[in-house]
Amino acid sequence: MSDIRNYAVVTAAYWGFTLSDGALRMLVLLHFHTLGYTPFQLATLFLLYEFMGMVTNLVGGWIASRFGLRLTLFVGLALQVAALLALSALDPEWPAALSVLYVLIVQGVSGVAKDFSKMSSKSAIKLVVPEDSHSVLFKWVALLTGSKNALKGVGFFLGGLLLAVMGFVQALWLMAACLAVILVVAALMLPGEMGVAKAKTKFTAILSKSRPINLLSSARVFLFGARDVWFVVGLPVFLYDVLGWSFTEVGTFMASWVIGYGMVQAAAPRMTKRSEDGRSTEIKAAMNWVFALAGVTSLLALAINANADPTWTLIGGLAVFGFLFAVNSSLHSYLILALTDSDDVALNVGFYYMANAAGRLGGTLLSGVAYQWGGLVACLAAAATLLMIAGGFTVALQLIAGDNAAKAAAE
Repeated sequence: MSDIRNYAVVTAAYWGFTLSDGALRMLVLLHFHTLGYTPFQLATLFLLYEFMGMVTNLVGGWIASRFGLRLTLFVGLALQVAALLALSALDPEWPAALSVLYVLIVQGVSGVAKDFSKMSSKSAIKLVVPEDSHSVLFKWVALLTGSKNALKGVGFFLGGLLLAVMGFVQALWLMAACLAVILVVAALMLPGEMGVAKAKTKFTAILSKSRPINLLSSARVFLFGARDVWFVVGLPVFLYDVLGWSFTEVGTFMASWVIGYGMVQAAAPRMTKRSEDGRSTEIKAAMNWVFALAGVTSLLALAINANADPTWTLIGGLAVFGFLFAVNSSLHSYLILALTDSDDVALNVGFYYMANAAGRLGGTLLSGVAYQWGGLVACLAAAATLLMIAGGFTVALQLIAGDNAAKAAAE
């Protein structure tokens, strides 16, 4: 019972963090766009955020396995509070180059915070679900992932709303105060030994992974790169500049998309057939979903390029994209836990979300470059290409799963 309570506390803290993370993303993007930053400069503001996410996940899994998930969660929350307060100290009179550097560094701190918090929450699921309870594990992973993304969508809305109502600095102060309260409550309720591995893990183990985990992580790189190549800079700037939407309208649309995406993620277990080993059918489903997603993205790029009504094409096309992406992402989040054991969970989840952050880093950079070069069509074309590569890695993972199933049947 205490395991369930601990998991609930970790999850609630992560939900609070997620709201602030989504709001901060929208605050920074819209605020600096109005200051005249180019799409490439806007993308640059998030590069260290994504890069530090890679480093944090890679090293954070080892830290959590040695010292517990409690420590990594608290570090994540505390760093986010510090990042919010530091960003509020930005002086608008500073030269543009200094402002970019300052925001880049603060966003890097926020990236560390985000991935410490995410890894702690995702790893905690494996510790409270009985071994071989594949259906229960998938449902819990899908619920956490879906609720997290729905709340991040609410955060996008809050970011746009707070910027319009309170202004940049006051919005940051409010979010920092709320996160500080969450940190204190979590510190009073969580035990120190949560998630500590039974055997001491060598630091060199952070890069020592099985082939299935490497393939799944590689697919994750390109899957999330395909999302962020249009989502991070291209879409919000297009909505604001080309379609003439307000801050609140942009934030509301981005929020609605992510909330709907999160709701589909939570329902993903009901859309996927189960296999006895908890892997083979699920991997095949991930392969089918990613190729369907690549096809839809290609059609969306062609429609925009053919001068179809941009508003309704984006609303309808991105709704389909979000549905397919959500199921695929949920399957990935389940499979990383299904392919690992409880004692290595923090280490492997950290490695996997390092790959996730690498995809986001590449997608963020490409988003600014592609939009500045060819607009939203270029962003979507790049996304379709990345999805085909993700499909190739998933095919390789499916072949391994088939071979392992055949060997098990022969024994």
